[in-house]
Amino acid sequence: MQAMQHGEARFDRRHVEAMIAHCITGLPDEACGLLVGPLDPVTFAPTGDVERVVPCRNVDKSARTYSVHPQDHVRAMNAAQDEGLDVVGVFHSHTHSDAYPSPTDVRQAPDPTWLYVLVSLKDPEPTVRTYRIVDGDIIEAGMIVTG
Repeated sequence: MQAMQHGEARFDRRHVEAMIAHCITGLPDEACGLLVGPLDPVTFAPTGDVERVVPCRNVDKSARTYSVHPQDHVRAMNAAQDEGLDVVGVFHSHTHSDAYPSPTDVRQAPDPTWLYVLVSLKDPEPTVRTYRIVDGDIIEAGMIVTG
């Protein structure tokens, strides 16, 4: 399926570096985490701003799949809500393939408003790309990195 450009995701450079570091630390398995940011006060949809990256445990302990540990998800959700924010996406690594959603990633995508960040570790230099997954369609989001 072809990726289409849609919206923008805004990250501080330290958030991108934290995602990459967590993914490298998780090798040889896939690593994962959650993205926290604000919701639009009118639509209640994520704005695209990522204010915090929350590294999580991969309960699958697999080089091919990931599942965010439920306790980590609840902690991240509660901490975000305490700050007036919400979980707005997920990141995970691909240890042997490109930074593009796999069929499993598409099937498991829980929320069409979420950002899905993929960190590919197949090459010496990690590649980071951001998507939205809506009704099975993979939509590439522009990625703005500041700082």
